[in-house]
Amino acid sequence: MENSSYPPYFNLTMFVNLGNYRYPTFVLCFLLYTVIISANLVIIVVISQEKTLHEPMYIFILCLSINSLYGSAGFFIRFLKDLLSDSHLISRSSCFLQIYVIYTYASYELTILGIMAYDRYVAVCQPLHYHNKITPKVVSRLIALALIYPAFSVAVCVHLASRLPLCGNKIPKVFCANWPVVKLSCVTTVINNLVGMFVTTSTVFLPLAFVLYTYARIVLLCRKRSSKFKAKVIQSCLPHIITFVNYSITVFCDTALSRINLEELNPFLAVILSLEFVVIPTILNPLVYGLKLPEMRKCMLRILLCSKHD
Repeated sequence: MENSSYPPYFNLTMFVNLGNYRYPTFVLCFLLYTVIISANLVIIVVISQEKTLHEPMYIFILCLSINSLYGSAGFFIRFLKDLLSDSHLISRSSCFLQIYVIYTYASYELTILGIMAYDRYVAVCQPLHYHNKITPKVVSRLIALALIYPAFSVAVCVHLASRLPLCGNKIPKVFCANWPVVKLSCVTTVINNLVGMFVTTSTVFLPLAFVLYTYARIVLLCRKRSSKFKAKVIQSCLPHIITFVNYSITVFCDTALSRINLEELNPFLAVILSLEFVVIPTILNPLVYGLKLPEMRKCMLRILLCSKHD
């Protein structure tokens, strides 16, 4: 009874039998993962080496890129292995570890976007007080808060899920997720649901609401200012807005997918929709910030030209 209630393995059932397309799919996904690593490493190296970019906004962008490497590693390393495997069983400990990594990645993304919105709000609405309010000490505290709280809250959710006796071991996704595991429970999950709602509210909805509030204030201010001021604000805030909208859509899609029976969907569509949560933000963020911010473009070109001369 104990073994059946606490299965040593979970079965990821959303993998499709690719047949002759298995190896081309593996190569394509491996190249995609390589692009994600390369693009984010470029952002990290440029910001780390260029002293002119040692400012709060770029430090937060650096954190986003590090988080992208963290989240993509938590997904792709296992995913690429499963593409070449005939069996898609994952050990209990590995499954809960993957849940922790992917969910902290998602939470970090939102909390970092939240503190970036505060940074842009102070820069636009209170420019004279910016250097007094956004000091290196404040930046460190904001980053610490953005990392420590999700790490602790997600750990509580994963711990509660790991203690549930389960009546099955099939997870209808291409990676381990908390809600599908909780749905397998043989007992009531009231505590898990309440804690999950609290954590979701504090790490997802509150950051989203705060970002919307800050941009509402920025829009109201811009209505009274010149076209030149508006253009400057758009140039400064557009990358963050693109990242925020993109991530909000991916979070909504993943949340919706977790509440429906994926096995009733077209299997290829279900796999693609599952992938976008961990793929699109990690590859879009470095492209948006690298191409849209003038200072980033200048530093990248300067480093590229210097390497060619060497």
